[in-house]
Amino acid sequence: MARYVFLDRDGTLVRDPGYVHRISDYELLDGVADGLRRLQAAGYGLAIVTNQSGIGRGLFTEADFHAFQKHLIADLERQGVRIEATFYCPHAPEADCACRKPRPGLFEQAAKHLGADLPQCWMIGDSARDAEAAAGLQGAVWIGGAGKALPAGCLSASDFAQAAERIVETTASRVGTREG
Repeated sequence: MARYVFLDRDGTLVRDPGYVHRISDYELLDGVADGLRRLQAAGYGLAIVTNQSGIGRGLFTEADFHAFQKHLIADLERQGVRIEATFYCPHAPEADCACRKPRPGLFEQAAKHLGADLPQCWMIGDSARDAEAAAGLQGAVWIGGAGKALPAGCLSASDFAQAAERIVETTASRVGTREG
């Protein structure tokens, strides 16, 4: 079983002007590539888990989503980052599906597809929904969560680079505590 960091996409990896789907709107956030490389170097696989309700609302198509995703993955690959898979919920909130975060459906798909050991995995996101979705994981880092009520096992960070560092440091201290 492998350990992963699951990544929200919009507002976490890329700028989120609302219902991100046009390549012309693509903007990787500062510190993301460095943070992702740091996580890879620490032995984590990387996978994206993202709600994409714009598909279910008819604001853009799955083809639009896949084109944007392909662009993101290619950009990250050029910067030395390997995203192993993307799991997404295309449903509108009123569909009440099992795959929309904070429900665990996307993580269950990841565990099955990737062989992820969920209790050894982390989540990085920019919302309470992302933090809550990490209930079965080792923990979560909420970018921008400082001063908010954080769920158990959730840390806060000011940006992606700090989120990555918090995971690496926390994992190292837990391993050191068990071995020491």
